Amino acid sequence: MAEAPILSNHGCRLNAYEVEAMRDLATTAGLSNAVIVNTCAVTAEAVRKGRQDIRRLRRENPEARIVVTGCAAQTDPDSFAAMPEVDTVIGNTEKMQAATWAGLATGNTEPVQVDDIMSVTETAGHLIDGFGTRSRAYVQVQNGCDHRCTFCIIPYGRGNSRSVPAGVVVEQITRLVDRGFNEIVLTGVDLTSWGADLPGAPRLGDLVARILKLTTVPRLRISSIDSIEVDDALMRCIADEERLMPHLHLSLQHGADLILKRMKRRHLRGDAIAFVEQARKLRPDMTFGADIIAGFPTETEAHFADSLRLVEDCDLTWLHVFPYSARTGTPAARMPAVDGRLVKQRAARLRAAGDAAVERHLTAQIGRPHNVLMETPRMGRTAQFAEVTFDSDQPEGAIVQSQITGRADRCLRAVPSSPS
Repeated sequence: MAEAPILSNHGCRLNAYEVEAMRDLATTAGLSNAVIVNTCAVTAEAVRKGRQDIRRLRRENPEARIVVTGCAAQTDPDSFAAMPEVDTVIGNTEKMQAATWAGLATGNTEPVQVDDIMSVTETAGHLIDGFGTRSRAYVQVQNGCDHRCTFCIIPYGRGNSRSVPAGVVVEQITRLVDRGFNEIVLTGVDLTSWGADLPGAPRLGDLVARILKLTTVPRLRISSIDSIEVDDALMRCIADEERLMPHLHLSLQHGADLILKRMKRRHLRGDAIAFVEQARKLRPDMTFGADIIAGFPTETEAHFADSLRLVEDCDLTWLHVFPYSARTGTPAARMPAVDGRLVKQRAARLRAAGDAAVERHLTAQIGRPHNVLMETPRMGRTAQFAEVTFDSDQPEGAIVQSQITGRADRCLRAVPSSPS
């Protein structure tokens, strides 16, 4: 009996979404005895881990065909094709096409199939209904990025920005809600650029408002956004729509204006603080996460201190800290580097500040009521995405009215406050 393909994913939620698409495409094509590795290119460490995973999977599956795809494969296909463990390299566009997997299943294929990602003008037509948990589903509404931050290789792996039409998104979310999903998460590479390539150039806020008007989704969540691009319609949704979750993850990257300019970001420190203050005024229970890079080239201790203070000035709760990693081909890779030991030390200090912020947030929830979306019988998440555990089983996928009774480590503890 033929063995189903093994899939290994690295990187972001969008990559995880696309792994599910590839699983369906490969299964439909009849591909068997294969290992599919979906790589990430966001840092040099991510690429290293991808290569390490490929070597491990070859040792564990000596007879299987190993197919490598994803952003690292798109940006540097030749280096992956040169690995003795790899049989086939396919690009980010090709991995979402049925014909690619049909060719792999029949053996009628080239060892490297990676076209110019910048020539792609549409999102993949393959939509996954239900990737995630039984309670939460992820919907890809956008791909690619038109911006060229000096540190970032991702546009060269994902191509230019392109959007899924609102009608298609609404139809998919309606199907997911009908199947019992209580929370939908909108995902993309540069989510706030959604709509710029569509007729009439609608904005992300228009999409969110349309989803909330035309579907009965109980909870709608937005993944990472660029705060400087948030439009008025989205701010109105933040203020007026309780079904839009009060949790935003911000692509801030740094807290010093000079470094932000050298990163070629479109916001300054004051813009980030002003956005957070405005959003909290509209929605007092709003919590924020953020991406922050430590040790960007030319960063001094004073520059780093601005990033460290940003955690408090914006009252950030959930941090994603990235030690700066030079990516060949980016302008930042040619800038004067910070000593590697300093980069690690600064990243550790930022993570410690993030840990302290989580401690403060969780402690402040004790005694408060929360509606918790159950991911497993005994674990769920608040609207602000804090993890909550229960001592007794709750209905998986249900939204349980709860009272927070305490905390342990990075989790809240709760009891149902009404019959579930």
